[in-house]
Amino acid sequence: MTSDDPEDRQSAFDDRVETALETLPPAEQRMARFFVGQKQAVLLGSAAEIAALAGTSDATVVRTARSLGFESLSALRQVLLADLTGTASPGRRLARTLQETGGDSASALRHVVGLHESALEALKRPEMEAAFARAVDILAAARRRHVFGIGPSGAMAEYAALQFNRIGLPSSALSVSGVSLADRLLWLGSGDAVLMMAYAPLYREVEIVLDQAGLHEVPVVLISDNLGPLVSDRIAATLPVPRGKADHLATHGGTMVLIEAMIIALAAKVGETAFDSLDRLSGLRGAIDKAWIKRGTRKKSMLLT
Repeated sequence: MTSDDPEDRQSAFDDRVETALETLPPAEQRMARFFVGQKQAVLLGSAAEIAALAGTSDATVVRTARSLGFESLSALRQVLLADLTGTASPGRRLARTLQETGGDSASALRHVVGLHESALEALKRPEMEAAFARAVDILAAARRRHVFGIGPSGAMAEYAALQFNRIGLPSSALSVSGVSLADRLLWLGSGDAVLMMAYAPLYREVEIVLDQAGLHEVPVVLISDNLGPLVSDRIAATLPVPRGKADHLATHGGTMVLIEAMIIALAAKVGETAFDSLDRLSGLRGAIDKAWIKRGTRKKSMLLT
């Protein structure tokens, strides 16, 4: 019996694959199941990258897309993007996650650790390393950095801006929504850079930040697992960090690792500026609390304390 609740029904793409599955040869069946189970990887990767992840050839990737009735891999991605941008409720996402993890705490721990291990593997890929180096160069060269994020990403934006400031790189957090964002965007200007954490669908605050960045010719570095294809012509560098499985509760461990790597990489870029800023921070702390003056920064890093 089919549920009348749209969140309980399979996606159009999943239905299409299920209908065609028995007609496909074994290699294409495996590839089709990969399309369903790894939608974000399929959306963001090239045919060769998808093939490497699935343990097959890029010819099989393209052939399977055509066997499913798509003109090309690009046409298949358009349907996948519609799947990923359809917003299931937070409760439904949690229900799907719990259904997969089971009810006991140990299973939840194993499940989440596995998700983060997959995210960390994605961060180690050569293409990610190249994009990361490009992003660090953009952020290091900027007059000022603006870190955008709303909701859980807002907390990470505040953290990143604080740490960038500590190493002598003036930064601010664009971590509010609605009309309150306007006040913070007043500081955005020529010579700056934006570090954006945002995810599909393309909501109004993201559009406004991108509009303002374009107006002032400010480069934008995007951290996202699904928004990139929607804004690729407005982004200087994209860092695709997985956040778990589609339509499940999002996890942000991979993003936090990436931000902390940025802090270290930027500190290496600016050299003495970072140490001078941390020395100044130590002096300010000492002025407030004399016990802090005994904790030197040259011998013991204060980046994450």
